[in-house]
Amino acid sequence: MKSLLALALSLLPAQAALADGALSEVRHWMYQLQDLNEDGAVEALAATPYDMLVLEPGHNFTEWPYDAAEMVTALRQTPDGRNRVLLAYIDIGQAEDYRDYWGTDWVAPGPGEVGVPDFLLTIDPDGWSGNYPLAYWDPRWQALWLGPDGIVAELADFGFDGIYLDWVEAYDDVYVQRAAEAAGVSPEIEMIAFIEALGAAGGNGFLVVPQNAPYLIDADPARYVAAIDALAVEDTWFHGYGDSDWDDPDGGDQRDRHDGDYATEARLAQIALFQAAGLPVFSVDYALQPENVDLAYREAQAHGLIPLVTRVSLSRLTDTPPPMLEK
Repeated sequence: MKSLLALALSLLPAQAALADGALSEVRHWMYQLQDLNEDGAVEALAATPYDMLVLEPGHNFTEWPYDAAEMVTALRQTPDGRNRVLLAYIDIGQAEDYRDYWGTDWVAPGPGEVGVPDFLLTIDPDGWSGNYPLAYWDPRWQALWLGPDGIVAELADFGFDGIYLDWVEAYDDVYVQRAAEAAGVSPEIEMIAFIEALGAAGGNGFLVVPQNAPYLIDADPARYVAAIDALAVEDTWFHGYGDSDWDDPDGGDQRDRHDGDYATEARLAQIALFQAAGLPVFSVDYALQPENVDLAYREAQAHGLIPLVTRVSLSRLTDTPPPMLEK
């Protein structure tokens, strides 16, 4: 099966990501979601030479929202005058109770109990508080994101070049799969369709980079490859535990997630399918120990990935930058 899939991908036309150059020319990138509203945080990012930044927009936090358009303007160019790729982080497979879309009448789900609205299905399995996997095909959820007044159009208006999609792997969650079966839909195909719609909502040239879910390509290779501009992957070698602070030793160096289909070698085999289709692949691993940092960078580069090693809280500039940026 995999050899047939690889053959099919090799026959696909070159993707827009390579022709466009915006992502194909990225050689080093930074990922920060937390504490961007702290004094000096945006200025610190602006002073770096990173080609691409993945950022929390921050405009729809219930508490302490900040000006996303102003942040985009401040980060648009590197100190030497090059335009950066700026991607807005969004969680499309989970609802987050700290966003302004979370209604006053919404009720979070519990273990084995759906929430209100009933597209809220369960609690986050990785320990991130306030995050709830959901039935992402539900029109009520999609209406928040799509259309001229949706979140994606708003992000495009702020000046972001595209979106960086978290929790694409919601299709593989057992509670989501049960809900999809009850609704008579394919969770894989519904996820691909949602990603297509998200990209269209951003307009022509708007970039779409899903994080993780490398097996989603198996559902419909040509359709999925056409819907995205690159792939990003976490935890290929090391991961950290949810809700860990920056200085928490649990924020990296963990390897207990790597078995079966998600063992490192299995992940790399799937990643190679995206590479064969001409898509750049960005990797982020969470490690603190120098030997683990070195291993992640060495292995990622050997496999043609564009790597970053940081800590799972994503609250600061990494102190383990790519080797080419070390001072």
